[in-house]
Amino acid sequence: MNIAHKIISAHLLEGDMIPGKEIGLRVDQTLTQDATGTMAWLQFEALGLTSVRTELSVSYVDHNTLQMGFRNPDDHRFLRTCAQRFGAVYSAPGTGICHQLHLENFARPGRILLGSDSHTPNAGGMGCLAMGAGGLSVALAMAGEPYSIPMPRVVKVYLTGRLQGWAQAKDVILHMLSRLSVKGGVGRIFEYCGPGVATLSVPERATITNMGAELGATGSLFPSDERTREFLRQMGREDDWEPLYADEGSQYDEEMEVDLSSIVPLAAQPHMPDRVVPVAELDGLRVDQVAMGSCTNSSYADLHLVAETLRGRKVCPETDTCMAPGSRQVLSMLTEEGSLTSLLESGVRLLECACGPCIGMGSSPVSGGVSVRTFNRNFEGRSGTRDARVYLVSPVTAAQCALNGRFTDPATWGEAPAHPDFPAHIPGGRHHFLFPAETEEERARVEILRGPNIVALETFESLPALLSGEVTLKVGDGITTDHIMPAGAEITALRSNVPAIARHVFSRTDEGFVARQDKAKAEGLAGVIVAGENYGQGSSREHAALAPRHLGVRAVLAKSFARIHRANLINFGILPLIFVDGADYERVMPGSAVRLDTSSMAAGGEAVLTIEGVGEVVVRNDLSEKEWGVLKAGGLLNAVRARRAE
Repeated sequence: MNIAHKIISAHLLEGDMIPGKEIGLRVDQTLTQDATGTMAWLQFEALGLTSVRTELSVSYVDHNTLQMGFRNPDDHRFLRTCAQRFGAVYSAPGTGICHQLHLENFARPGRILLGSDSHTPNAGGMGCLAMGAGGLSVALAMAGEPYSIPMPRVVKVYLTGRLQGWAQAKDVILHMLSRLSVKGGVGRIFEYCGPGVATLSVPERATITNMGAELGATGSLFPSDERTREFLRQMGREDDWEPLYADEGSQYDEEMEVDLSSIVPLAAQPHMPDRVVPVAELDGLRVDQVAMGSCTNSSYADLHLVAETLRGRKVCPETDTCMAPGSRQVLSMLTEEGSLTSLLESGVRLLECACGPCIGMGSSPVSGGVSVRTFNRNFEGRSGTRDARVYLVSPVTAAQCALNGRFTDPATWGEAPAHPDFPAHIPGGRHHFLFPAETEEERARVEILRGPNIVALETFESLPALLSGEVTLKVGDGITTDHIMPAGAEITALRSNVPAIARHVFSRTDEGFVARQDKAKAEGLAGVIVAGENYGQGSSREHAALAPRHLGVRAVLAKSFARIHRANLINFGILPLIFVDGADYERVMPGSAVRLDTSSMAAGGEAVLTIEGVGEVVVRNDLSEKEWGVLKAGGLLNAVRARRAE
């Protein structure tokens, strides 16, 4: 068996391992972060359980750490007390970015990790099958429920050669994106193998698996080998290591090859991670800002190489340059070896160990500016500046842009710094976490503390037999969850208050959407959104489904859906319908009345929509029987509550 099949077969609770068929998996570990975690814990609490039922659950605070006003500190306190009450580990603001912290402290080979963040596959760099999901899916996994997904196809990625010169692991995944696109990984797990694997460290592997999310992949995996063992030894947890390799002659659904020796420094151009070109082609483009860090590129090695590139030199005074380390452990190592001093003396601004600029939490670029970032997404407006142009690059490419104030040809950069070994002394990281009391009796004495911004969960009605609605919005291809539910300091602070955050749905795409949706709801009409390809790509934030559902959206009619968002729509009772004939997309206009007889629908079948001014439009669904049952119940929480009450 290949690695993916070994892990899946060891955790299979429901279904058969046939690509496309629904399976249910036992989850070993979960992680949540604050932007999605408050809702996940409210949902877990609603199930009436006294303790998490996983091997490990961790509640991280890394997204909205700006404590401006009461909302964020109140939410952080709520998350801390939930973790203490229900038996999870808590990571306070400033400790670091969830994926970097999890890799350092908790990820284990052969385990299944489910996280309420789309870049959870970061842990795949350690041979862990790590997947992103919506908060409700994670809450149910914490409750011991199986995690249901269509069985993915497994793609063999055969690595040869070794990275040369200034090329880094980030350039490998940008190369993959240039070949496959942001839709190329949907329904797939990418499994890396071949002689090139041994040349990559665990943090480098994690960079590659992290941005498998940008491919749309379910997950990405590397073997657990001696490099993995060495990393775990350095982290003080060699006992967590176990070997994990594909058997000789393992079968795969698809195969591809990447020669690491041929990889050159690359950049993803605005406003999509797959718009990739060689850095050399951007020679001379002025850069207003450089931001380094994120869950993709904030490891010790990444930032050490930045420090070596900048050592003894000054960043361009016209280029604002900042850096956010991935964890306090990383920051301590940089400090102890003198790299932090080198960075500060070169003119780099030091930010908190958190997500920060990656999700528009401060350090936004100037109006119309060019921002070069070591992050994973460059969607329009995500930086906090609507008209900024964001380029995604490796850490050393970012450092070169900071020095020169513009993109330059890598041929002019000289000799690249040597890849570092870990320092002889590695500061421990686990003392930064708050671990729960060992006994349930002790935990039961913890009071869950809620601020006024935390609003009780809404109860949604079941799917009506006849859906009468109106097309309240029509959008094009590539709509991201950032388009649907924008992030940023002000909006994300409302994450625990669905009625309030719902007022911002599509606010940066169509300011009139909420008013039209309010009017339709007042008239007793369901909202219907019409979209193009890959609707809902990007972040796993379930608010992009939950908030539209609160407003009265009951169906999305699209050419195709991104995996996690499709699951979130189902979880909150919104029908994901697919055009049978893509040309019908052009015929459906905003404001049209829509009727659908849901009583005649079946899982995996076709249905006929009657649309004003168009007539009949045939749509299909790719729902499993279980998913169809969830939709009819009005959402996953309703369905689980009903089953547990039987």
